Amino acid sequence: MTETGPLAETGAPVDRPSTSIDVRELPPPEPLRQTLELLAELDDTVLVQWNDRTPQHLYPKLADRGYEYDTVERDAGVVTVIWQD
Repeated sequence: MTETGPLAETGAPVDRPSTSIDVRELPPPEPLRQTLELLAELDDTVLVQWNDRTPQHLYPKLADRGYEYDTVERDAGVVTVIWQD
């Protein structure tokens, strides 16, 4: 699936495959856990996470693992795009 809207609003590479995860309805810490588990399965794929709030606890874990990320607010929630450089 290609998420050109959120990708175009961030610094994420648009020439890679992308996939989405929607964690808007999940209670903490499920959004964090599920996002990190999915990232561990992806190679060169950009992950687009849809959330109902800014995933502040996710950011340091992404940085520790060497991921780049950018977050934008949309009408449908907060979108964090995650990729490896």
